[in-house]
Amino acid sequence: MLTTKRVIIATICGFIFGIVCMLLACSNPNATDVLPFSTKLIIIFSRALMGFTIGVSALRLGWWLHGIVIGIIASIPMAFSVLDKTDILISTIIMGLIYGFLTELITSILFKAKPVGLLKAE
Repeated sequence: MLTTKRVIIATICGFIFGIVCMLLACSNPNATDVLPFSTKLIIIFSRALMGFTIGVSALRLGWWLHGIVIGIIASIPMAFSVLDKTDILISTIIMGLIYGFLTELITSILFKAKPVGLLKAE
């Protein structure tokens, strides 16, 4: 069973981290070409989808491991789009791990919106 509060907070965090990720991708000084608008949207919405997935996931893991696992899994499709650039592929997965951890930290610890399945019986 999921809570609306958890889904909304995690999705908003993912969306915000998507904007941060897109801005970091656009600020790369080694980039020879500008990112197309469609790529910018893909970055933002894939991170928002990561947040949504964290919000609705029922995996029974510790909050920190849950965020890391979902962050890595959600980053794999975006990482495969740059298979020819190993440094970007690795950084995409590492940043997904970080964004997933931070999304879960903000959602579960800061806002106390833990998954219902992991709450202690009172």
